[in-house]
Amino acid sequence: MTSKEASEKWNISKRQVNYLCSSGKIPGAKLVNRKWNIPDDYCYKKDLQVLSSVSTGGLRKYVNVGDDGFRTIRNSEYIDKSGLISFMNSCLSTSQKLICVSRPRRFGKSFGAKMLCAYYCKECDSKDLFDDLTIAKDKSFKTHLNQHDVVYLDMTFFISTLKDDEDLIDKIEKEVIEDLSDIFPAVINDTSLINAFSKYVAFNGQKLILIIDEWDAPFREFKDNAEILEKYINLLRSLFKSNFTDRLFDGVYMTGILPIKKYGHESTMSDFFEYSMVEPRPLQEYIGFTEKEVAGLCKKHDINFEELKSWYDGYHVGDEHIFNPKSVMESILRKKLSNYWVKTETYESLRDYIDMNFDGLKDAVVDMIGGASIKVDTNSFQNDLTSMENRDDVLTLLIHLGYLAYDEDEETVSIPNGEIKREFVKIVQKLQSR
Repeated sequence: MTSKEASEKWNISKRQVNYLCSSGKIPGAKLVNRKWNIPDDYCYKKDLQVLSSVSTGGLRKYVNVGDDGFRTIRNSEYIDKSGLISFMNSCLSTSQKLICVSRPRRFGKSFGAKMLCAYYCKECDSKDLFDDLTIAKDKSFKTHLNQHDVVYLDMTFFISTLKDDEDLIDKIEKEVIEDLSDIFPAVINDTSLINAFSKYVAFNGQKLILIIDEWDAPFREFKDNAEILEKYINLLRSLFKSNFTDRLFDGVYMTGILPIKKYGHESTMSDFFEYSMVEPRPLQEYIGFTEKEVAGLCKKHDINFEELKSWYDGYHVGDEHIFNPKSVMESILRKKLSNYWVKTETYESLRDYIDMNFDGLKDAVVDMIGGASIKVDTNSFQNDLTSMENRDDVLTLLIHLGYLAYDEDEETVSIPNGEIKREFVKIVQKLQSR
């Protein structure tokens, strides 16, 4: 019988059944085609000690965390972006399986990551979340639905819970290994994440899908701490630039604000396929809300589309007009057009970068406020917040941060819409008043 059949027969969770099998507690249980095959005549007796060891750690935080995140999203107004799953499915177990998607803050990065987690995670049944979405019509839909072990890492969570005496990278490895040991106790004493993953995959016979949300957060939060960044780079290198990569992962999906950092002539993760605000194709429709999607929302909620468009339209990504999802949803909820793009440290950096005035940058900003487009070379940008050497570097950074729109055909930048224009006007006024 299967794990599901055993869980129903014994009145315990499928997770507990899999744990009993993997820890050798059920004689004769065999892993066949990545699924446990349990003898029909096995007489199960509840082992309180074993079951308590499964649950003492509370809810899992990283390994097979389920679909609660995406279920919450579906309970609200939702724009169908499930076509991203079709793209991801086509890349699994191929040379294109390492994917990094970068976009500005508040552009739905976490929504996409949670959707992928809900779809792939094997310890939940998420069919009802996707039945009415585009992905349900795809031929690969049932093949991968809830069939994979998923490791989901939110780098901002690690940083926000970091104590003064803790090392960030040690914390990441320690906590993920502890979570993994809840399923596979043999890794409990490991200190290396790649070793723990290797043991688990070798025993379980199934590769992992790794999802990293806000992968670049350490580069943004610790941009001046060379020791932390070096350890983080080494961790990424061990996972994605070694002979273990193909043996451990069916697919990797990373999302963040910045593209992968360039280190000299070679990136630490040069095997990744990147999709950014500068080079988005073919994922441009998943970066934000398309014009068609926003028009549908306006019609549904009786909002004047042309007014909303004048305030929030302007990101030309690939061949799509893209709207900021945060701003659109907030304006519909509140029935008012305003600046809903919450300011963070990047806003303060915007003022600082403009104040550097590389190659007449201030004058260029004034021209853009007046409606002009400015020529830009995006090739020298080092994909970080500190290596600004000329005007083109600053302008390229502002593209990735969402403050400027990029026309890839003309290779120019411009201020995308009324919402962002207001912020530039404020900054220029403050700089001129000093």
